[in-house]
Amino acid sequence: MDVDKAIALVSAAGIELTDRRRNGSDDGWSLSFSNGAELEVRDNGEVSATGKGAEAVASLLGLPAKSAGS
Repeated sequence: MDVDKAIALVSAAGIELTDRRRNGSDDGWSLSFSNGAELEVRDNGEVSATGKGAEAVASLLGLPAKSAGS
């Protein structure tokens, strides 16, 4: 999935993007949202959601969510 598409889908649901930066390994984007979700969107299209609001964001994107600490 493209990073801009992911942002558009989540934002359209009323969840505000609070931070967008390249990840530590510089192979994708790390996105933070106002509901506590962290989304990792890699340049190869892989996407994963973690954090407090991960389930909501993952369901919007059709992904399995990973809870923080699991």
